Amino acid sequence: MKNIKNTKTFYIGSLIFCSLTLSAQVAIGKTSVNGNSTLLDFGGATATNSPTDVETTNFKGIILPALTATPTFSATTPTTNNPQNGTFIFDKTSVKVRMFTNGSWVDMSDTGSLTNLTSNTSAESGNGVIIGSNISSATGVLVLESPNKAIILPHIKNPHTTVKSPYAGMMCYDTVSNSIAVYDGSNWNYWK
Repeated sequence: MKNIKNTKTFYIGSLIFCSLTLSAQVAIGKTSVNGNSTLLDFGGATATNSPTDVETTNFKGIILPALTATPTFSATTPTTNNPQNGTFIFDKTSVKVRMFTNGSWVDMSDTGSLTNLTSNTSAESGNGVIIGSNISSATGVLVLESPNKAIILPHIKNPHTTVKSPYAGMMCYDTVSNSIAVYDGSNWNYWK
């Protein structure tokens, strides 16, 4: 009886250890991710994943968090007080999609519109979600933490014609122009 209990404890302990050391891969709107280097993947990708395959019926993208204003931080060395590179927001003061990179905010769109933006008046709770690790030095609503995995944005063919009611701060990958597309509340802006 004691050997069976010790064996069960060993197997359960091994299973827990293995599950904690494996890197998470998350698929949303599909059953599995594409490739071993993917941390977060969305449904609606092209059928073949070939650069020449632009066909997809997807019309859903990611909606970035809408902040009252772009956060400003006092300079510190090292820059532990700054956002992490790759932080994306929709700034309601400048009415622009912005990205933090190399110590500064970069505008990814022209000035847009707040007309259809719905305000979230509920209090924040919790610390957000981390995918790919148990802990992270970064803070945010969604933190992707991995040294060798990335996000695959939702694929949309010609978002400017396919998405009938885009929302300010929407982001996707345009399969026709092979670029990142962001919506500022008025227009689509494309980045290569």
